[in-house]
Amino acid sequence: MSSAVPDKITAVATAYHPDERLLAVIEAALTACTEVIVIDNTPGGGAVLADDLPDRVRVLRPESNLGLAGALNLGLRELGPDADAVLLLDQDSVLPEQLVRQLAAHLDNPQVGAVAPAPWDEIRGSFIDPRTVLRPDVADRDAVITSGMLVRRELLDRLGGFRTDFFVDCVDQDFCLRLRRTGARILQDKRVKLPHSLGNVVEHKFLIGHVRASHHPTWRLYWVFRNGVVLVRENITRTPTWCLASILIMIRWLLLTAIYEKPRGKRLHAIWRGLVDGVRGRTDAAYIPAGGTVLAADRK
Repeated sequence: MSSAVPDKITAVATAYHPDERLLAVIEAALTACTEVIVIDNTPGGGAVLADDLPDRVRVLRPESNLGLAGALNLGLRELGPDADAVLLLDQDSVLPEQLVRQLAAHLDNPQVGAVAPAPWDEIRGSFIDPRTVLRPDVADRDAVITSGMLVRRELLDRLGGFRTDFFVDCVDQDFCLRLRRTGARILQDKRVKLPHSLGNVVEHKFLIGHVRASHHPTWRLYWVFRNGVVLVRENITRTPTWCLASILIMIRWLLLTAIYEKPRGKRLHAIWRGLVDGVRGRTDAAYIPAGGTVLAADRK
């Protein structure tokens, strides 16, 4: 891998029923990137992108909701030949130019394949993953979230993009685990904070403290557990520590759903179907959202 700091960065931003925040994402990305490619997964297209946009912005509108992975891969296929690195964004990930360049500086190390900011909860004023405070400013990670990730172009080409049969959840984790198997490092710079939200998070009282439940749509719970189990099954011998952490996260998610989220029966059934299909390697079309299309596996 090359060791120079990438000179030409293309941003690939995914959107689904976007609002005006997406325009702020585009504006911020243009200050640091040579081009911004937006994939609007909204069936019929989002109204916010109907107005004139700068010349360096391209909007792609697939005929159906391809999910996160399918949208990202569509954007990657449209990359220009001179793009050195790709900045992955979603519709509320606003990263100012200096922070993008701070991330890009880490790619001067030829061993580093991707670098990411630390997801930040602006309401609580804390890292979304509380373990982040225990890590050094720049830490090696097995996996980071897609939004805000800066990846070398050559690795994206080598890995064949993102896993489309996962549709949305765990797409980032699968990609990172495969990237790590190439020998490349993944860094997280917690000095670069990315405002990020995880569903309709609600805080609940628990004993003498509080816990937070995500309250994702019911169909999302299916994919969280289905894809999570698939990844554990495929990686348990390669990265047992990461798999153990993933199992514990799923157990906690299951318990919080059972205690706090309604309709409880319907949501627990979605989780159960996800667990069963994850073990069997199947997909239940009933959990594909309206207007959505799950493509066959698209990875190397």
